[in-house]
Formats: sequence, C-alpha cells, structure tokens
Amino acid sequence: MLSPESKRELVRQQYRIIGSHSAVKVCGWTKKMIRGEGACYKHAFYGIRSNQCLQMTTSISCANRCTFCWRGYKAPVAKEWEWDVDDPLMILDGSIKSHLALLIGLKGYDKADKKLFEESRHVKHVALSLTGEPIVYPRINELLALFNKRGISTFMVTNAQYPDAIRDLAPVTQLYISLDAPNRKLLKEVDVPLFRDYWDRLMQSLDAMAGKKQRTCIRLTCVKDMNMIDPEEYAKLISRASPDFVECKSYMFVGASRQRLSLKNMPYHEEVVAFAKQVVSFLPEYEIAAEHTASRAVMLAKKEFKIKGEWHAWIDFDKWQKLSVAGKEFSTKDYLAKTPRQFIC
Repeated sequence: MLSPESKRELVRQQYRIIGSHSAVKVCGWTKKMIRGEGACYKHAFYGIRSNQCLQMTTSISCANRCTFCWRGYKAPVAKEWEWDVDDPLMILDGSIKSHLALLIGLKGYDKADKKLFEESRHVKHVALSLTGEPIVYPRINELLALFNKRGISTFMVTNAQYPDAIRDLAPVTQLYISLDAPNRKLLKEVDVPLFRDYWDRLMQSLDAMAGKKQRTCIRLTCVKDMNMIDPEEYAKLISRASPDFVECKSYMFVGASRQRLSLKNMPYHEEVVAFAKQVVSFLPEYEIAAEHTASRAVMLAKKEFKIKGEWHAWIDFDKWQKLSVAGKEFSTKDYLAKTPRQFIC
C-alpha cells in the first residue's frame, strides 16, 4: 500500500506502520495528560482517559483527499480494497506494542505524572480515526471483537463513502460520520472525493447511521471561510442520521493541510460556539451540553440524555465491555453514565 518513500515520511512524522496497511501515532493529548497538562475533549464529553487511548487506523488509504486533512497528497487513495489483508490479532498486538514503545520516553520525563504513565501501559480505548478510512478493512468486525474481549472501547470515524460497510459494521462504542459540508457542491470542494456518486453515498451512510442501536455522533469539522455556512442545511442532514451527539470542532492548522489552507481558516473557539448555536437552533431535539475550549469543540446532545435535569453523556465502560461480549442485543442507553458537573456548560 505504501511506497518506501511514503513509509519513511510517515515514520519521520512519528507514525509507526503495522503490517501492510495499518498505522499508529500517539495523540498529543495522550502525552499532555501524562505530563499533567489536561485531557482531550473526549474526556470532557464522554469520559475517555486520554492517557489510556490508542490512536490508530486499519487502512492508511482513503477515498477522499479532504482539504483540511493533515495527510499529504502522496498518501494512498483508492475506492476499493486492493491489498493483502493482514490478520486482525497481529494488527491489535502490533498497534499496542508500537503505541507503548512511542510512549516509553515519557517514563523518565521529570514532569510526567508517574501514576498516569503507569496507567498508560494499559490501553483502555482505541480511536480508529488516525488517517485513512478504517471501516474498509475487510476484517474490521473481527478486530472489533478482539478489542471488546480485551476491554478496549472503540471510537470509529468514517467519511461516509461506504454505506454498506456502515450498515454491516458490528457494534462500536461510538460511531462517527464526518459531515464536512451542507450541500453537494461544497462537499466536492472540501472533501475532493474519488467516487462520482459521493453525495448519494453520504445520504445512504446517514440513513445507515440512523439504524444503529449503539452510540452515534456526527462531526462537523469547522473550516472558517469555507464550510461554516447554511446551518439549517446541516441540521437537515443531521436530523436524517438522528445521531445521539453532534460535535462541532475547529479545523486545526497542522500537517499537510498547511499547504492547502491558512491559519485564518482555523476558527477561534468562540466562533465554533457561535456556529454550534446556529446549527442547534434548527434542531429542537438537541441542546448544547458541553464544550472544550482547548480543542475548540462543542458537543450537542439529544435532550433525552438529560435525565432528571442531569446530562448522561458519559460512558460506563465496564458495562460496555460486558454488553459487547454477551452476544445479546443492546442499545446506547444501556451503557450511559452521568456526566460530572464540572464538564457541563
């Protein structure tokens, strides 16, 4: 999948290649939490422990060349799977091994919190969202089952170009769809898709998400002077998918995106909040529930998650693990946890 040149470039950027098509890179928030510098928005919104989170992908390839993505244009793109299929157990073990190896330098760091570093040796969460399109890996459901057995929660992000894969996907702790524009024309400009029927695929993906029984989320990556427009149209698309949560999150001026966009395209947190308020004004069943200033992120949640006046947007990870391996049907509300008051707007 990768040329020797591409591999060298990724390794230089602190990626580690697992097998022939997967990759790992330590999230900056993982390091920050170990250094006692705070946790990422997923901790505030859902209760994830950033120091115990593995960031990886099962496919470096993607069917889009999103303008705001940190990937360079030398990264592989393809509509269909064209490569060997690595064993899921090898991917899981290799990813954790490489992740822990990348963190080892923090062990001797004077300002590292020793307790948080020791916790980081036990991965409890995986973000399948590093780069590429993880959902296209042909054995993804087998890999998800392995994560479940190990008690590792799964957060997966898809670019909504593979509706059948979304429909057939085994339960994940939280499934994301990236919704990058409110209309067909702008989506083509922002995502630069390979598929000609990219808009139809998005619509089918939103419909597939609406049928999911476990936690779902729509993510709006807000790029100033590009896609922060037409909040009512975004709301219509969000309503079609009926996600449990919506994240409005700022584009970050990092990686190869700096060759395509400028620092001016990264909105301030206040601008993201203002746009989130515009979107939610057209979504009567949702409310702004939380925000994370450092990440420039705002979370909308369905009002049904406000139980007796208190938000229950966090995840009971012990319950999730038991439910995910029990072989019985279950839903979002079976593994809710109350959101601590300090994280509520």
